[in-house]
Amino acid sequence: MRVLVTGCGGFLGSEIVRQLLNRGDEVFGISRREYPELVRQGMVAVRGDLTDGKFVASSVADVDAVVHTAAVAGVWGPWQHFYQNNTVATEHVIAACRDRGIGRLVFTSSPSVTFGGDHQRGVDESEPYPDRWLCHYPHTKALAEQAVLAADDPSGLRTLALRPHLIWGPDDPHLLPRMLDRARKKRLRIVGDGTNRVDTVHVINAGAAHLDALDALAKDPDRSAGRAYFIAQDEPVNCWDWIANVCRFGGVAPPQKRISAAAAYRVGAVLEAVYRMTGKTDEPPMTRFVAAQLAHDHYFDISSAKDRLGYHVRIGMQDGLDQLEQAWSGRS
Repeated sequence: MRVLVTGCGGFLGSEIVRQLLNRGDEVFGISRREYPELVRQGMVAVRGDLTDGKFVASSVADVDAVVHTAAVAGVWGPWQHFYQNNTVATEHVIAACRDRGIGRLVFTSSPSVTFGGDHQRGVDESEPYPDRWLCHYPHTKALAEQAVLAADDPSGLRTLALRPHLIWGPDDPHLLPRMLDRARKKRLRIVGDGTNRVDTVHVINAGAAHLDALDALAKDPDRSAGRAYFIAQDEPVNCWDWIANVCRFGGVAPPQKRISAAAAYRVGAVLEAVYRMTGKTDEPPMTRFVAAQLAHDHYFDISSAKDRLGYHVRIGMQDGLDQLEQAWSGRS
């Protein structure tokens, strides 16, 4: 298979590239920066900006499938920044796939496209998009996801969307380092009563889900295409126990101080208002979205991904944590 991976240098994108190369596929990677290590492993690199429609149209060619992982994540920033990089860029990818006669498109979405600030307990893909959005990232990703699913065409391009939740692993440059930094600076507090359960997904499993999706679109597109799928470890954990374990592995004291969910949400709302009025561009210490995420249950029914894509967990939670602890102890 000849596969184009956007966002190839990201934490998830690079894992997908490695897994594709390891099974013998030919891989082309689009990114704004150079990633020589992936090139040495066999990836053909293409540098460019997905918000440039002409660049995308000229780059998506002579491949069998596209895996679109590139996105701007975060909970703070101007609407246009998120909209251009998440929604418009995805529209460019869809248009290029259609124009070039590409048969398959797998889009990396997010479970946050269904999060409106309340508990999500074992919900499946029938969970609707919310009526309100707590930040621009899930809103623009939801618009992109809807565009991808609407583009599914039984006589042409077959599409689907994956929603991996809280991707982590030893080389994670985002979630875990950010969490450890906040804990180290005593800026991480237990939000709510500390009993909320969450789903996560190891990067190996998240990457494998994308290969499962590519294969399902090739083997049985009528059964797999035109849908979104939650992707997780299939082992919900207590959020704060899991965070405490990661903190200990990273040599940082786990958070002990608490703040109620309501108080954290109010603090987030006030800080967002202050930051908007003052024009500050850095992320506030707390936002409504972060407060709601840290205080509520959010775990998912992934039976659809198992049934329709053949997704299964390759590395379990405990094995993943053991791997993380070993990798981090080796750095010290």
